[in-house]
Amino acid sequence: MEDSLYIVMPAYNEEANIEEVVKEWHEVVTNVGPESKLVVVNDGSKDNTYQKLLELKEKYPQLEPLTKPNSGHGATLLYAYNYAVEQKADYIFQTDSDGQTLPSEFGPFWEERKLYDAIIGHRNHREDGFSRIIVTKVLKLVIKLSFGVTITDANTPYRLMPRKTLEKYLPKIPKDFFLSNVLLSVLLVKNKDNVKFVPITFRPRQGGKNSINMKRIFKIGWKAVKDFRQLRKTI
Repeated sequence: MEDSLYIVMPAYNEEANIEEVVKEWHEVVTNVGPESKLVVVNDGSKDNTYQKLLELKEKYPQLEPLTKPNSGHGATLLYAYNYAVEQKADYIFQTDSDGQTLPSEFGPFWEERKLYDAIIGHRNHREDGFSRIIVTKVLKLVIKLSFGVTITDANTPYRLMPRKTLEKYLPKIPKDFFLSNVLLSVLLVKNKDNVKFVPITFRPRQGGKNSINMKRIFKIGWKAVKDFRQLRKTI
């Protein structure tokens, strides 16, 4: 029996991007097999993201649109991961819905899926601005100081994991944690799981407005420092 793949992605106010993103990533799940799904979780968007997803469902049968009240990117990721686990997906791949990642780079991840506990992209060719690169470098330092591990790119939205990996670590991530992918990466590396980091391309946002600005980045960073201090006692 072939492995099933659930591609999961959060979406918040992605009306400008969602049709092209669904078109590109739906082809990936159809190539894997009929039991695979593209799961897009609408995080309480204020625009027509969810309405467009419902319309796209008629054209793309393996698309699974979900919606929920707004709770932020990290909490929506946890919602999506838990949904894929509950549906008994063999493998779960996470990316974002803003068009910054390339479906064409997914193939090698899938080919090596049975060899690793997780395969995570690292944004080697970044086109999303100098400030974002600085944020990633600062986060790398904060993780090193907080948890004693060095992670190439802890927050990359391009990661493939077998269900058993998520079943192992999701219970350790606090409910609605705002940097859930970061903490997942920390758990994987700190517990010496077999993780492979693969360089990926990271394009500029393909449309719509970025909801993150430098003021919010600073606020998130300060919260991360405080939360990591508490979490290192438990993980």
